[in-house]
Amino acid sequence: MIRVSEMVLQGHPDKFCDQVADAIVAECVRVDPDAYAQIEVGVWSDEVWLSGGICTRKPLETTIEEIVHRTGVAVGYTGGNWIDAARYKVTSTVCFQPGNPFVWSAKVNDQSVVVGWAGYDARTRFLPPEHFLAHSLREALAASCLDGILVGQGPDGKLLVILREEGALFHLEQVLVTLQQRPEAAFLDVCEGVVATIAEAYRRVQEGDDRWVAAWEDVRLSVNPNGPLLNGGSDGDNGQTGRKLVMDFYGPRIPIGGGALSGKHLSHIDRIGAYAAREAAVHAVASGATECLVRLAYAPNVPEPIDVSYEMAGRGERAPAGFFEHGAMRERYGTAFDYVALARGTHFFGVAPWNRSSLSGGPA
Repeated sequence: MIRVSEMVLQGHPDKFCDQVADAIVAECVRVDPDAYAQIEVGVWSDEVWLSGGICTRKPLETTIEEIVHRTGVAVGYTGGNWIDAARYKVTSTVCFQPGNPFVWSAKVNDQSVVVGWAGYDARTRFLPPEHFLAHSLREALAASCLDGILVGQGPDGKLLVILREEGALFHLEQVLVTLQQRPEAAFLDVCEGVVATIAEAYRRVQEGDDRWVAAWEDVRLSVNPNGPLLNGGSDGDNGQTGRKLVMDFYGPRIPIGGGALSGKHLSHIDRIGAYAAREAAVHAVASGATECLVRLAYAPNVPEPIDVSYEMAGRGERAPAGFFEHGAMRERYGTAFDYVALARGTHFFGVAPWNRSSLSGGPA
């Protein structure tokens, strides 16, 4: 069976928008843990547009413009790059409403269908192997651009992996990488750095899991087939919050719900429901199932889901009664997260509590 998945780096304009939106959510939570926030971000060239609504008991201590510029610098849009975040012109129509955010955040305030999935085992972080590998290579490229052999390159980039799954074995067949580079960098040097970075990342994956059987020499690798990518970020493409949902979730072979994750306070049902469904699916697999998809449907102002569906291969444990109740989810997860790290792509790849089997103390 041929499996395909893809990723973008943190400097891709869509991911930049996700990170800005979640940086605003983080600022709201910092001044008021019960904050309500719903933020949409768009970007093109040197223009950033924001809309949405915020309700906190205290005013924010950082302006929207400062959050945009700070996030852009953290992403890598700095002087000497094609995009300099300090030059972004920010237009915001975000509505700030002082008051008690519990009017919105203490209940299910919208209808929603959310999906959580888990499969395989902890060695793939309970993700499809192609999506796990795409995440692993994404993290390796991002780290290399930050302080490795690709330092200074990026921050925009894309990658795609193709593997063949035969029984319990994973045969990596092809990797495609497109990486933004600095104008003064030699193209062939950048390509060689990408090859070395990807090869080392794949070697580490193989060391941790003997199911990855393809020799690196047999993998077809394409690097920047269009030639040097200079005008990356928002000068090469427009960006918008929530356009990378398949990457944020489980890759193209797993169905997802309809709601975006970034730009919403954790209590928003699109977000917290998806996280709880993931935790329940991980628990089912950690306790015996080989694969589990959990689908939940919610109605406004109804704390329990109006429908809970498990599609499970093998036999695993289901979450206990009340596990998907809105108040129980809010109490279980709290609000203290690195929202911007989640927005980079670690919703279901990172160390958040819903990515491990906390119901039975199982593996992360």
